[in-house]
Amino acid sequence: MTTQHLILAHDLGTTGNKASLFDVNGATVASTFASYPTDYPYPNWAEQNPADWQAAIFGATRDLLAMAGVSPAQVAVVSFSGHMQGALVVDKNGVPLRPAIIWADQRATAQANLLADTLGADQIYRLTGNRVSPAYTAAKLRWIQDNQPQIYRRIYKVLQAKDYAAFLFCGQFATDYSDASLTQLLNLEQQQWSPEILAALQISVDLLPALQPSATVIGQVTPQAAQTTGLLAGTPVVIGAGDGGCASVGAGAVAEGDIYNYIGSSSWLALTTARPVFDPAQRTFNFIHPDPQFYCPLGTMQAAGGAYDWLERLFRADGSAAPQHKELDDAAARVAPGANGLLFLPYLLGERSPYWNPQARAAFLGLAMPDSQAQMARVALEGVAFNLRIILDSLRGQGVQAQHIRLIGGGSKSPVWRQILADVYNLPLALVSLPAAATGLGAAIAGGVGVGLFADYGVVRQLVPATLAETPNPATRARYEALYELFKQSYAALEPIYRQLANLPD
Repeated sequence: MTTQHLILAHDLGTTGNKASLFDVNGATVASTFASYPTDYPYPNWAEQNPADWQAAIFGATRDLLAMAGVSPAQVAVVSFSGHMQGALVVDKNGVPLRPAIIWADQRATAQANLLADTLGADQIYRLTGNRVSPAYTAAKLRWIQDNQPQIYRRIYKVLQAKDYAAFLFCGQFATDYSDASLTQLLNLEQQQWSPEILAALQISVDLLPALQPSATVIGQVTPQAAQTTGLLAGTPVVIGAGDGGCASVGAGAVAEGDIYNYIGSSSWLALTTARPVFDPAQRTFNFIHPDPQFYCPLGTMQAAGGAYDWLERLFRADGSAAPQHKELDDAAARVAPGANGLLFLPYLLGERSPYWNPQARAAFLGLAMPDSQAQMARVALEGVAFNLRIILDSLRGQGVQAQHIRLIGGGSKSPVWRQILADVYNLPLALVSLPAAATGLGAAIAGGVGVGLFADYGVVRQLVPATLAETPNPATRARYEALYELFKQSYAALEPIYRQLANLPD
């Protein structure tokens, strides 16, 4: 194969679209980023304008071709990734009827409660693999029905971000199993739209797009899209997957038992399994892997690198938000585990896994007059690791086995954080060679599989092999186990106080 076989991958993130050209060796030929805003018109609302998505996608495509100096004939396929759990409603011509309600939007609490009251929270978790939540498409779509009936009557399809991007290129309505499995409208194990959920919310299945495996060619670039983007009409378009699924592929978690940890502003632990993993306490959830023979059980926390960013900004004398993590890392590395009896609960944004408590708040415990910035930095890294350890243990409690954990994301660049994670997990870590491009690479691999450039998703093991990094230090085991137990006890002690603080009179 030659560079005549390039893969164009669009990754629609929350802050913008990253477009990348990959060759068949997994190398990035060129990439560009086009930002777009998020609107917050009311508390708990979060919306984006799909016209901004279109401008970012089409503009990035033109820029990439020019930047890389490649002919459009060299592009073998276009594929997509995007943020999940949204609701973009369009008419039969694909024209958006209102701004897209994105994953961060929490307005549909009453609609989520309706679903729970009708079917029961436990049954919904077993059907969909996900806790009842206003974050999912199901509640958002019912909110439109309840509050904007004139718009709801005109809906032809409800799409996710990457579904709409694919439509813009090829004119076809479709979604993949990974995105569908985080709508709370899909029967997870049957991999079909759930008649029980649809009936409970009084939503017609006709509003939902056709379900396809992530590597499916759903159409070809239309003449209109070709004229706008510079691509050749007839170029295959692969539907791709949600960003969580693409990250799993890019991290190399493509075989049963593979587990990886993403450390960015937020963090999650996810693995690849042949069956969903249902936690009786519903601390973790599930979605379908881009390879639909597999599932991705996972737990995700709100503030990981975000907590470290917050602490760094707090320490900056001039108030600047510019990151200075290297200095904090170097200082934290000189501090002993536990920093002489400190703990940090990293719940600056409430928490998802394992507690699913929006009222949770961050706390330093054990501070004394002699304590320093270095000690606080150390325990901030440890607090994130302890919360992730709870997620890991909840998966282990359902029979999950792990030999090592692949690490991706910006936090993987920190040697001290890597060692803390290895010690707290008591597992070796493996670094993936392209951690920053994992999501885009996953979309590209789905595209390559779809047009036959790659035999299957397993090609990622050759394209971006993982190398063993930190291993657990036996000398820290006993101390971290003791601190871990105290960390869990601290949340349990503070939970009723969080509730009371949230309900203080004005």
